Amino acid sequence: MSDHVYSITEIVGTSKTSVEDAIEKGVKIAAKSLRNLEWFEVTQIKGHIVNGKVGHYQVGLKLGLRYDPK
Repeated sequence: MSDHVYSITEIVGTSKTSVEDAIEKGVKIAAKSLRNLEWFEVTQIKGHIVNGKVGHYQVGLKLGLRYDPK
């Protein structure tokens, strides 16, 4: 395996459906703006309660971006 250097950025993905959907949406949208995304780490899971039920999921993510060697 080659040596790599990474930058880490944090985002919050959201969904009305599920934690997994919040992760997928967050990564998909971040990938449109950020190059060389390599990995993610879930750092927190939060949400809103509406009328005694989960109304919305929020998932904190750290994203690893690999720097291009020059």
